[in-house]
Amino acid sequence: MADKIKKLLAKLSEQERELVKLLILRIKLDDTIGLDIKHLKGHTYLFRVRKGRIRIVYRKEADSIMIARIDRRNEDTYKNI
Repeated sequence: MADKIKKLLAKLSEQERELVKLLILRIKLDDTIGLDIKHLKGHTYLFRVRKGRIRIVYRKEADSIMIARIDRRNEDTYKNI
């Protein structure tokens, strides 16, 4: 899974990677005020955070967060999660 995330990050510009790092840090610290976060329909623990064209889909359980997808918004963003 880590290799998949690295590939997704490699597609992004340096500025977008910095934005993603900041967003992931805020999610981990539960500093979500002001973030555009929504629960994904049909998935119990999946959420997405949206910032501009960037989407981060993550799974949230008791004390852990697992990143499922990092990508620019397109027609395949929410498929096969």
